[in-house]
Amino acid sequence: MSVKYLCLKKFVIFLVLKLLPFAILCANPFGWAIHGSIFYFPADNGVDSDPAPILPSAGYSLSWEIENHFRLEFTQDIYFTNYEFNWTRGHPMAASQPERAAFVLGFVTGVQAVGFWPVGNTTLRVFGGPAADLRIITVAFGLHPELDFTGDEFDARAQARAVSRWFWGSGRWFMPVAGFGADFPINERFLLGFDLRTWLPVYKLWTNDNTSAIDGWRFGVGFRITPRPSE
Repeated sequence: MSVKYLCLKKFVIFLVLKLLPFAILCANPFGWAIHGSIFYFPADNGVDSDPAPILPSAGYSLSWEIENHFRLEFTQDIYFTNYEFNWTRGHPMAASQPERAAFVLGFVTGVQAVGFWPVGNTTLRVFGGPAADLRIITVAFGLHPELDFTGDEFDARAQARAVSRWFWGSGRWFMPVAGFGADFPINERFLLGFDLRTWLPVYKLWTNDNTSAIDGWRFGVGFRITPRPSE
């Protein structure tokens, strides 16, 4: 796959998913929420790897209520972390500060169907749908000009390019999401909610990437604040 084609594919995917919120905002009725989460990216790469990352994220949701108990929701979460490319194993691994080569800024973008049911003062939700991790990948910040830019396979630029090819290749950016949550009134204007989410590495169905069975899965636990609907 040429670099030009890969860049064009990234741009088209990014543009389509970023224009979707404006389409939802034009719908009526619509709602919104802000949320924060803790992401866990499990991995099993043995003793020669850094711990699996546990990352904070922030984001928002825009929703369009189609009918009673059903709505369509656009979600956006943003996180960042560091990676290195392990040439022996042939895939990227999360890296601590001393081992970093690539910086990843991830936009986890989802479009999900949401079923919701009031139970007393609480609203229960279940949801699921397609999602994508749209990553901007650069050379990590603050690297040593001599130790980290060696011109061989350990060169930070070479590793960052390999990390980018891996994450954008073979549909590894496509990760459907499923989860459940609940919202509770905290005052007359807002609801406080929680979410438990799982992102599924469906690309493992068509790739043979030599990673562990748990690698690629994503788990998130978070809270959200939503305006209460007017009576």
